[in-house]
Amino acid sequence: MAKTLVIVESPAKAKTISKFLGKGYKVEATMGHIKDLPKSQLGINIEKNFEPKYITIRGKGPILEKIKKEVKKADKILLATDPDREGEAISWHLAKQFHMKGNEKCRIEFHEITKNAVKNSLENIREIDKNLVDAQQARRILDRLVGYKISPLLWKKIRKGLSAGRVQSVATRIIVDREKEIQNFIPEEYWTIIAYFYKKDSITSFEAKFYGEKNKKLALKNKKEVQEIIQYLKKQEYIVDKIKKGTKKRNSPLPFTTSSLQQEASRKLNFTAKKTMNIAQQLYEGIQIKDEGHIGLITYIRTDSTRISKEAREECNKFIQKEYGKEYVGEDRKAKGKNNKIQDAHEAIRPSSVYRLPNSIKESLSRDQFKLYKLIWERFVASQMGPALYNTISIDIIAGKYVFRSSGSQLAFQGFMKIYVEGSDEEKEEKDILFPSIEEGEKLYVKKLLENQHFTSPPSRFTEATLVKTLEELGIGRPSTYAPTISTILSRGYVQKDKKYFIPTQLGELVTDLMKKYFTDIVDVDFTVDLEKKLDLIEEGKVDWHKIIKDFYYPFEKTLEYAEKEIGEIEIKDEETDIICEKCGRNMVIKHGRFGKFLACPGFPECRNTKPILKETGAFCPKCKGRIIEKKSKKGRIFYGCSNYPECDFMTWDKPTEKKCPICGNNVAERGSGKNKKVYCLKKDCTYEENKKQ
Repeated sequence: MAKTLVIVESPAKAKTISKFLGKGYKVEATMGHIKDLPKSQLGINIEKNFEPKYITIRGKGPILEKIKKEVKKADKILLATDPDREGEAISWHLAKQFHMKGNEKCRIEFHEITKNAVKNSLENIREIDKNLVDAQQARRILDRLVGYKISPLLWKKIRKGLSAGRVQSVATRIIVDREKEIQNFIPEEYWTIIAYFYKKDSITSFEAKFYGEKNKKLALKNKKEVQEIIQYLKKQEYIVDKIKKGTKKRNSPLPFTTSSLQQEASRKLNFTAKKTMNIAQQLYEGIQIKDEGHIGLITYIRTDSTRISKEAREECNKFIQKEYGKEYVGEDRKAKGKNNKIQDAHEAIRPSSVYRLPNSIKESLSRDQFKLYKLIWERFVASQMGPALYNTISIDIIAGKYVFRSSGSQLAFQGFMKIYVEGSDEEKEEKDILFPSIEEGEKLYVKKLLENQHFTSPPSRFTEATLVKTLEELGIGRPSTYAPTISTILSRGYVQKDKKYFIPTQLGELVTDLMKKYFTDIVDVDFTVDLEKKLDLIEEGKVDWHKIIKDFYYPFEKTLEYAEKEIGEIEIKDEETDIICEKCGRNMVIKHGRFGKFLACPGFPECRNTKPILKETGAFCPKCKGRIIEKKSKKGRIFYGCSNYPECDFMTWDKPTEKKCPICGNNVAERGSGKNKKVYCLKKDCTYEENKKQ
């Protein structure tokens, strides 16, 4: 029997597709890329038209030897790496490694690892797409030139271990610029007036806001102005001038792209972009499902498209009609893609079958796999459902020359909201407003008038969700690069996280200012976006990749030479704390070491005292009354323990709070979230526990 060797990247993917292929097929995995530029040198021959020097990645020798043995036995080789630039590059390296012909039809691709998708790919074998390979190669070379040329300069002038990157430097700049906006923000005062109206002989009141004059909205800027208006209002009658009723619809969200999945997983599941992509890759490559075997649960996870295949849409519509009713089925909507271009081969991220309900496979998934799969499943089903419908009402109330306005809405039909509501970056409280039965011309009475002082707020710091959203909107990098970019700027110490918000460090601000002064193009948003567009042109076969690299490198080389001469050595002052060194009495400073930040005495080498930085929780140990501090396990998981360890062994995985137990007075801790949130006493023999519904 003829033997066909199929090569993929991961063992999980190999295990999944082996199920769908007959006895004449053998599947082997490369464990990712097999070739890359060397770590110890630039690896690009600038004089020879920027020719890259690829070497076998350390540790991949035995894997390639194993695959080589199977190649010799095979009659045909098929390369089934992921359907994107990275996957195409891996296939290209494999073809060269095993001396396959340049025009040989050896490439298959599928966007979901299901039996039909794999079988269909075998009927559509194609040549390796060199344009895709060139686009990936150009990106890799550009990133190498920037990183390996600027980073040594930062090491020399500032501190060892620093790095610069084509995307990471722009991402850091965005965070630094936002912080400067916040610091330079000057709040502006403004006021609002709220009235509570009721009908005669009724105790029910409703809220309305001061609008201004009948045809002109008025901004209330100070208390004196507000007081004058209130004195005027107290002498007026309040008449219902206009009632406008209507309906509005809230359209269902589009199915997930790579970027929107990262954003929503951050908002709803508190996952980092890196964690989201790792778990999504597992779901795509295949999970061992009870009674089904190894199966790919979702479509390919790197996509800019919101397109859904006809078959998947029809299957979902049948499911919705059966489970919820015909009225819940939505209309087909036009797909969207990056720069309004759809790569038709790519779909949005969706379940490989809508009938594989999250709860039906829950026992086969880890906790995080289940959470992400459920999010993807619900989003996909909701995207194919009809809009939510609201009944709306707007009421204008005349008070002399002024107008109050009240508006509200009531949900009339749930539509897609029956199973899914999109997350938001801003906390909003949506509530239905109920109005009494009133008519135009009717007189109303004021229960109370409230005047409220406000101040405008500065722009918010970035979260992972809003940073990913901003990078995508600006066109910086690609969705697949967001996770490693965020990990890099955190690990380099350019930014840090305070709860869920990014804050630039002194180091991040210093490096960004230096980059803005000497490497303007590298951290310029428009320049970076333009470079991304050029990489897309390489993929489309419209421009040669060598030209893009040349146009970038030679001006960059001159800038590098100038910066090398002009930049002097920069000293970063250590951040002083109010913690006193118990050995010599000096204020300790924050130092950066191999394992992160720590406290050190500035009197080194006379005083060598160091200690870890303790993150206080504000709670006290129920055993010994020591402070409870935040700690990290060897695997990086956060837990909470007593500061008197090892004398006191108290620890908990749940976050302690400063709130006191109403029974015994010890601190309480929180467990779970949302509807499942519980508050309980940290003292073991105390019975206090309470559900906190949000």
